[in-house]
Amino acid sequence: MGIGRSRLETTGTAFHTEFVVAVGIAVLAAVLTVASPRAGAAEGALSQLDQQCLACHSAEGLEKKLDNGEKLSMHVDGAAFEKSVHNKIGCPVCHANTSFENHPPVKTKISSVREYSLSQNKVCESCHAPILKLYESSIHAALLRSGNAYAPICTDCHSPHAVMAKAAYDKASGTPCSKCHDPIFKAYASSVHGNAGLDCSNCHRAHEVTAATAGDQLKDACLACHQGALDSHKTWLPNAGRHFDAVSCPACHSPKAKRRVDLRLYDNAAQQRVAEKKGVPQFESRIRLVDSKGSGLDAMALHSLLTGFNRDGTDNRTTLRGRLEVSDGVDAHRLVRSKGAIQDCAKCHRQGADPFQSVTVSIVGPDGRPVRYGAKPEVLNSMISVDSVGGFYAIGGTRIKLLDWLLALAVLGGIGVPLGHLTINWLVKRYAKRIGGKEDS
Repeated sequence: MGIGRSRLETTGTAFHTEFVVAVGIAVLAAVLTVASPRAGAAEGALSQLDQQCLACHSAEGLEKKLDNGEKLSMHVDGAAFEKSVHNKIGCPVCHANTSFENHPPVKTKISSVREYSLSQNKVCESCHAPILKLYESSIHAALLRSGNAYAPICTDCHSPHAVMAKAAYDKASGTPCSKCHDPIFKAYASSVHGNAGLDCSNCHRAHEVTAATAGDQLKDACLACHQGALDSHKTWLPNAGRHFDAVSCPACHSPKAKRRVDLRLYDNAAQQRVAEKKGVPQFESRIRLVDSKGSGLDAMALHSLLTGFNRDGTDNRTTLRGRLEVSDGVDAHRLVRSKGAIQDCAKCHRQGADPFQSVTVSIVGPDGRPVRYGAKPEVLNSMISVDSVGGFYAIGGTRIKLLDWLLALAVLGGIGVPLGHLTINWLVKRYAKRIGGKEDS
């Protein structure tokens, strides 16, 4: 998925001519008003000091050239600022280090537009500390900590000079989410959720956005609204509980999606998915060892990978848990009403079913998102992974031949043992009667 760039424009190294002219206007305005008391702003109106600032900064094209060749936009839309929630606090609260005595601060060195955005982002915390705490637990903050140059920060989602109340979220365009996730938003807008008027934060939350594929978050998000879903599925779907554990909701409710089986590395001791340690890419390094040609994991390579994670006497601590899911985030949001969802068991439970031709093995990355590596479809027939895909099994309609043989053996064993016992018991009794008859004669 794409990560949005800062809204601040980029380009060159000194103030433009318009800025110099505008500064003269501001200084003149300051001189004319210095003898008069500071006028307070009426409700919804700009203060006198804010108007002085906008005398320069409302000029179109106002920008500062930076040493690295970028241009930092210094234009502020006065009308938008007047309508914003920040109008109540005014310019000085966020720009406390700026005054008419030291403005413009020509000696201030700004290395890049991004560096300026990050420094100003800290100002938000002075008023919005609880929100920043939520943000720190998000996937966006994790991307920022990992060094991602385009990870969203406050000013990427909230234009600092045009911050509107939450109610101003634009459901029609999906702004601000669609700035980075436009393909996903377009798919979502035409979905059952989009048509119902729900917005992104209904499922993903506004600030503590986490990786949707982490743990059971996706299933939990669905069931939070669709609380009776399991019971309603039980009326027609065999083993509904197993399906809910092993099959993601979009796998059936996004009928045109391409699906795959993801074999997740699972820590049985900690009862959670195995996570990559920060700075120690164990998954990547072990993958290179077992699949040096990069052709995809076969059964032996998968066995070697698990052995690597179960070293030092921790046999069977790390296992595999299979899950049927859609292949990309766009399809995951293209959900339809229940009557349009897949209800044909043969879509999956038949020989050569499409979802089982695409297989991945995954681990949770440092930022919470899964890191996947391709595997060959035949690994699903391997003793190594057969237990992990037991949740997909359907008697007489499986794609996994080993499970068919195991079931046949189990059935024969289940029937054969009592029949054998009864047969032996009958033979013993018959033999005993014959022996007893001979003794009587």
